[in-house]
Amino acid sequence: MSNSSADPNRTSWDTADLPVGEAKVAAVRDMFDAIAPRYDMVNRIMTFRLDVRWRKRAIRSLQLPTGSLVLDLASGTGDMCIDLRKAGLTPFSIDLSFGMLAADHSNAPRAQADILRLPFPDSSVDGVTCGFALRNLLDLPTFFAEIARVTRKGGRIALLDVGVPTNPFIRFGNGIYFGKIVPRIGGLLSNRAAYNYLPKSVAYLPSPSELIHQLRLAGFDDATHEQLSGGLTQLMLATKS
Repeated sequence: MSNSSADPNRTSWDTADLPVGEAKVAAVRDMFDAIAPRYDMVNRIMTFRLDVRWRKRAIRSLQLPTGSLVLDLASGTGDMCIDLRKAGLTPFSIDLSFGMLAADHSNAPRAQADILRLPFPDSSVDGVTCGFALRNLLDLPTFFAEIARVTRKGGRIALLDVGVPTNPFIRFGNGIYFGKIVPRIGGLLSNRAAYNYLPKSVAYLPSPSELIHQLRLAGFDDATHEQLSGGLTQLMLATKS
């Protein structure tokens, strides 16, 4: 971690370098606690409401029967849970950030927990969703193993996160927008330090091929990867083997 400990005015995520290990866990929790009150509004503005479309696409792709129990992990303020219920599914919200859970407007049952250690028994849920949080996790292989543990055989998962477009023109424009403009929007409407951190956090993500490899090792033999909106977002889909 950078020299943030020497400056009491700096937050745990306001560093020149990306935090690692337990420092990353604390930084992510503190950051989302801080931005929770205006999180939804900033998301809508900075994605031009594309985040709504991405979530609905992920939920449609689950292809689960009506009433299926779906864990929404790193659930934030509950947008995915609302869309899951609209799709006829039964959501359960889990997030590490108490601030986010306090701002949850979904009315879904919820729990504050580390999603690397889910408070659910083996093979107890029909599906799992996770929106834009993979890069914030301490250990992705452990996360994939944990969602495989709680998902029943034949259950489905849909995982969204930001992507790196393969088209060089889209990648160039996205680099400017996500790296320069999004932090300004976040600074005006919420917390500049947090929205400086979020674009940089893409560096935590493995390549798409490595993500799929890790999912298959965890027990999702048919794991696939899709680019959405020209690669601005990536969607991983899989069935528990």
